[in-house]
Amino acid sequence: MVAEFDLLQASEEVPLVWRSGIVRKICGVGPSRTVCYAEPRSRPAAVPESHVQPVYQPYLTTCQGQRLCSTYRTIYKVAYRQAYRQVPRPAAPCCPGWTRSRRLPGWCGASRAAALCWVPCRNGGSCAFPGRCACPPGWTGAACETDVDECARRSHGCSQLCINTAGSYRCACRPGFSLAADAKACQPAALAPEAELDAASLEEMKDLKNRVEALEQKLQLVLAPFHNLMPSAPDDVDADPISRLSHSLQQLDRIDSLSEQISFLEERLETCKCPGKGGF
Repeated sequence: MVAEFDLLQASEEVPLVWRSGIVRKICGVGPSRTVCYAEPRSRPAAVPESHVQPVYQPYLTTCQGQRLCSTYRTIYKVAYRQAYRQVPRPAAPCCPGWTRSRRLPGWCGASRAAALCWVPCRNGGSCAFPGRCACPPGWTGAACETDVDECARRSHGCSQLCINTAGSYRCACRPGFSLAADAKACQPAALAPEAELDAASLEEMKDLKNRVEALEQKLQLVLAPFHNLMPSAPDDVDADPISRLSHSLQQLDRIDSLSEQISFLEERLETCKCPGKGGF
């Protein structure tokens, strides 16, 4: 039984040598540096073997006295038999960091073996070399655990703003601009088209306009008597009907106040008796 291997040295440049008593294995000296070749060891194996085999064939012949005699003759033919021979059987285990991808001796080459990564590859990475992951675009690190900041580079191609995302990036635009079809360039944002008024809205606006004009005419009729009482308005009164109406109402309040004062004076005159003939 072969003893456990002792690792003496390991390097990509220097061959890896393992010793186990009578067997010495060297890594990295064959067609692939991922295979450990061993000195051949023999083993018994069954192999077909050819040989000459005699065959005795009987036949009849004429003996003395004109008698029939039975005899035989020997012929030879090639025959095959199973023999056992010592056949060399080299051991070819994978070097440290590699594992066989198929259950065949020597299948440890770069295209035939799977590398071993002690830290599992993340974010879609694959183990390409022992302890080293091949990362997809946007990720870096031994296990593809670090996001690449594409916006920190000048090759992102965004014309205005660059926003970094996990494993990728996207372009953005300042207010008033929108992304073009290539998702990188920015162009002035198009103004939204004005909403077209339908026939019902136009008819409603026309009806409201007619109602406002009718109200203005009624207001003019209501204010006509006040215009006759006050043919001229002060300079500080605006010409619009609302201002003139407010001014007219103020004048009505003054007229009402004067009317009350006149009524009060008339009552005082009725109770007043002046000295003279007949009380007058």
